[in-house]
Amino acid sequence: MAACSISSIKAQIRYSVPEEMKKGSLIGNIAHDLGLDVQRLRSGRARIASGDSTEYVELKTDKGILVVRERIDREQLCAETTPCSFTFEIILDNPMELHHVTVEILDVNDHTPRFAKDEINLEISESAAPGALFLLGGADDPDVGPNTLQNYMMSPNDYFILKQHSRPDGVKYAEMVLQKPLDREQHPRLSLILTAVDGGNPQRSGNMNIEVTVLDVNDNAPVFNQTVYRATVEENSLKGTYITTVNASDADSGANSLISYSFANFKGNINGIFKIDEKNGVITLNGVLDYEKAKKYEIDIEAKDQGGLGNSAKVMVDLIDVNDNAPVISVMSFSSPVSEDATIGTTIAIISVKDVDAGDNGHVVCTVDRNTPFKLQSSLRNYYTLVTDVALDRERVAEYNITITATDSGSPALSSQKTLNLKVSDVNDNPPRFQKSVYNVYVTENNQPGLSIFTLSAQDDDWNQNARISYLLEETTMGGSPVSSFISVNADSGVVHALRGFDYEQMKSVRVCVKAQDGGSPPLSTNATLDIIIQDENDNAPQVLYPVQTGASVVAEIVPRAADVGYLVTKVVAVDVDSGQNAWLSYKLQKATDRALFEVGLQNGEIRTVRQVTDKDAVKQKLTVIVEDNGQPSRSAVVSINVAVADSFPEVLSKFTDFMHEKQHDDNLTFYLVLALAAVSFLFITCVVVIISVKIYRWRQSRFLYQSNLPVIPYYPPHYADTGITGTLPHGYNYEVCMTTDSRKSDCKFSTLRGQNFLVVDPSFTETMQRAMNEKKLLEDPEVPEMVRPSER
Repeated sequence: MAACSISSIKAQIRYSVPEEMKKGSLIGNIAHDLGLDVQRLRSGRARIASGDSTEYVELKTDKGILVVRERIDREQLCAETTPCSFTFEIILDNPMELHHVTVEILDVNDHTPRFAKDEINLEISESAAPGALFLLGGADDPDVGPNTLQNYMMSPNDYFILKQHSRPDGVKYAEMVLQKPLDREQHPRLSLILTAVDGGNPQRSGNMNIEVTVLDVNDNAPVFNQTVYRATVEENSLKGTYITTVNASDADSGANSLISYSFANFKGNINGIFKIDEKNGVITLNGVLDYEKAKKYEIDIEAKDQGGLGNSAKVMVDLIDVNDNAPVISVMSFSSPVSEDATIGTTIAIISVKDVDAGDNGHVVCTVDRNTPFKLQSSLRNYYTLVTDVALDRERVAEYNITITATDSGSPALSSQKTLNLKVSDVNDNPPRFQKSVYNVYVTENNQPGLSIFTLSAQDDDWNQNARISYLLEETTMGGSPVSSFISVNADSGVVHALRGFDYEQMKSVRVCVKAQDGGSPPLSTNATLDIIIQDENDNAPQVLYPVQTGASVVAEIVPRAADVGYLVTKVVAVDVDSGQNAWLSYKLQKATDRALFEVGLQNGEIRTVRQVTDKDAVKQKLTVIVEDNGQPSRSAVVSINVAVADSFPEVLSKFTDFMHEKQHDDNLTFYLVLALAAVSFLFITCVVVIISVKIYRWRQSRFLYQSNLPVIPYYPPHYADTGITGTLPHGYNYEVCMTTDSRKSDCKFSTLRGQNFLVVDPSFTETMQRAMNEKKLLEDPEVPEMVRPSER
């Protein structure tokens, strides 16, 4: 046991407080009662040093008062012991003072009387004489003084009255006395209520139901051979240890002489500590005995026969103390973490040790593990200071598990250990680090705004605040907009969110710089680059560039009846602004007037004849081509193409004239025939003039045309020439379409340069050009009906 001198012992103070006070409730003004001012408490580092239950009180040095630290339960703290109190010391330094404080816990009425059973069954013979006693046992109320059990009451009835008795220890129990003989034939069963009330304010009560079954011929109650039984047992005895045997006899015979033994009271959790054999009365240990909590037990035993008659006796069990309490180590003060540059002798912790045993069993020696750079210094009695013994180095050891061992001098000796986990603080000398300097993140376009696309993670070898990493987005611009309008980074978690939906067709990637910064002073940081690559999604349907769908004409293409197999009728030109396989286009013939006559190239969109044209083929053919991309799911576009099967335009005109004839009245037939013949004649003459003019113009411009590197316009179907700025597409677009080898005769390249038009025609294309000129004249003639005009391309 450590010994030391104390400068002075000023006073001994005693306070009284009721139990169940709220946390923070005032116990007393310790500064006033000790005659000290608050400044002295602060300068002397006043603190609660030791005590039986110091966890229940707290010293407020800034106000000089004692307050309740935790709820105090008198019954849990002292059980039946009265008065109930605990003590502790208050220590002040410079100069050192020691003051003893005792706090008495006053009882409040916070428990209700409780019977061991909610219901008991009594079997009473109808031959029982008036005055027969029936033991009802007692209720348990952990409160003390006036708050404990005071009285019993029984519900009104014609047969029984209630009598109350007190045992030598003051415990009250009740007996039921028969007033007049029972008549089983009139009342075979009786239901009564026994109520136990305490003396508190407000008053509390508990009930027990008494079920009485009336029997015949049982007029002798059991009788114990002793009124008091005594036994001793060591507190460390094992469960099942024999205590004593009680014995009672019954003068009756047969079933009425059979006796059952039971505990009559459950005060102090008797039923959980001891066990009685209800047949032979043997009492054994059923729980754990603790001499420090209870030095003896008084057990009330009840013997009942089968008729419900009973008697009682008492068993006194005295406990023998052994060295069964190990020293208790309490940490009064502990400073963690400690800086690695702390000087030798720096105080780490202040601890106290205590053993509730007496004599050598309570003498304690305290040691610390020698493998740690710390040592113990004794200050006051039962107090030790843990200090550093060598310089600390956090880079070598970041934390220590310091084991303190306290051993008593009992036989055998008991010991206990307390392990303190001490962390060593560090200076901020390590910047955060990423696993990579560049991270590639793939995000599919059309994402939801706010989508989490990546999580950044950086590591810092420092500790605590120096290793607390924040992620910051370096503010840069992209496309004239700040990068923070596209991306955000959660400063704590490093989760990267997309603030808007990306469009692959507008932006292929986003590069941002993210900084990881620790919380040191000054802070250290490291940068990482995040490349966000936008992935294409099939969100655009194919767009048909040619033929343009105007819906204004009926006939768009002309196929001569002498056309060979594989004759190129026209070509569907489409594009998809997506990329990759989402932009791979395929062409399918969805619908046709005669499917056996035409086919469309799956990859190039060329519409060709698959057989020779016959006279049975309809002049007017309508084809529907569907263009699909290769995305999942795929998107498509549909284009309708009108084809006329005829050798010459007049023939087409006549066919369409017959068609119009069916739709119009007979009085308009002559007018349209004359108009058509005039249009054909005019168109023929115009075509001849145009062909001659083109030949001359081509001869003049041939040198300039072949030496210049001119763009070309989109592909036009065969047998069609455009002498003005009337192309299918806007002149702002230049396209070049390359046909298959067998379609070179119908190739036509057209370019717009400085507002001039150039037409290059193969020599073998003269007849075709003449027919196209006739068609153009027909288009420009306002007298020709819309339904018989060729398709404008």
